[in-house]
Amino acid sequence: MAEKEWPIHGTITGPIVMIGFGSIGRGTLPLIERHFRFDKSRMVVIDPVDTDRKLLDERGIRFIQKHVTRENYRELLTPLLTEGQGQGFCVNLSVDTSSLDLIKLCRELGVLYVDTVVEPWVGFYFDPGLGSAGRTNYALRETVREEKRRNPGGTTAVSTCGANPGMVSWFVKQAAIHLAQDLMLDIEEPGPDDREGWARLMQRLGVKGIHIAERDTQRSRKPKPMDVFWNTWSVEGFVSEGMQPAELGWGTHERWMPENARGHEKGCRAAIYLEQPGANTRVRSWCPTPGPQYGFLVTHNESISIADFFTVRDEKGEPVYRPTCHYAYHPCNDAVLSLHEMFGAGGKPQPEHHVLDENELVDGMDELGVLLYGHARNAYWYGSQLTLEEARELAPYQNATGLQVSSAVLAGMVWALENPEAGIVEADEMDYRRCLEIQLPYLGPVKGYYTDWTPLEGRPGLFPEDIDESDPWQFRNILVR
Repeated sequence: MAEKEWPIHGTITGPIVMIGFGSIGRGTLPLIERHFRFDKSRMVVIDPVDTDRKLLDERGIRFIQKHVTRENYRELLTPLLTEGQGQGFCVNLSVDTSSLDLIKLCRELGVLYVDTVVEPWVGFYFDPGLGSAGRTNYALRETVREEKRRNPGGTTAVSTCGANPGMVSWFVKQAAIHLAQDLMLDIEEPGPDDREGWARLMQRLGVKGIHIAERDTQRSRKPKPMDVFWNTWSVEGFVSEGMQPAELGWGTHERWMPENARGHEKGCRAAIYLEQPGANTRVRSWCPTPGPQYGFLVTHNESISIADFFTVRDEKGEPVYRPTCHYAYHPCNDAVLSLHEMFGAGGKPQPEHHVLDENELVDGMDELGVLLYGHARNAYWYGSQLTLEEARELAPYQNATGLQVSSAVLAGMVWALENPEAGIVEADEMDYRRCLEIQLPYLGPVKGYYTDWTPLEGRPGLFPEDIDESDPWQFRNILVR
């Protein structure tokens, strides 16, 4: 590890309960140790498997090997979260546990809370009885937003605060300020002080849409074997979200919609979904290092929350401006090969799942940022270019992808400690400057790049295509059909 004096960001006066000790949990643990004062005797980690228990045993941190379920979560968690004096903190980094139910419990107990995704109880992602609309992240997000509407204020619960969703929402605001300054608009940091102001700024900038544009180039030492799904972060998480319908925030500039696209009758109605899995849906996008690339339109909470946050409505509540927003994810090559293998087998996941850790990877980068497009400067990418080598130097137990997530969890925890009565919040509603201030030391180079690329580049080519040449930034031109 590089020799560095790391700041203490605050004191957690009560117990810490971490649910889930997979790749992100392992990476978050040393950041909690590094940046907070807390009573180690009142920290506990809960996970159904004990693969990395030794990391906890050598630190003297209690470990409970158990599934957190719909039936046992109150009985299991309540005494752990309320042990002794002070305010406890629940760090939920698990799969197959209901974020909504844990949020409700923590707020009842006056315990701070953070997670990286709106997670349901086990069985949700693959339940055919729910129908496509019922399995969307839109539906999951609406349950949390409804709870926020019914019970405003109160103990802070930070919802969906990883790299994406999470950090990318802070990038969007910073990128908007950079673009405003470069377009010579009279805008200074930190920018508007409310949601309506941010939405009108984005409208004024002329941004038609936003890609969460990511390229993971991390490479393993050995080739991927058959019948194993490899990834640089949770395979279970990736497969689950990848098998959900493709989803995107739907912009007001769009003139065409895929035949299998569907809207929503209730809620914010800021998004649509496609009747096909996101991890088998390709889109054209751009990142600084590779340039033009294909990405997968995997559903994510930020695709909906960002589009919702930047919506301008008229007096009747109808949207007059909204940017299109969606994920455009090119995972590591081993994960792409794993997806190809899985969908080739009818969508049946491989029997073995494996997360490539920092010791199995040789090099590469996770280039994760936001591409604001359709404005007077065409397109602007702003984000993190964190290499594997830098991640190894900065913190243990994680690769570049993991550190982008775990450092965002850290930022969410600090913000919650500093704003303990903010109620239920998403990353879009938090102070982006403070959160990035905490996270930036872990992100490698964070830079902005303009590009003149559009989805019409090189088209039409050797074959006829159904494209809209009058507006390069129509989703019609972005979706690979």
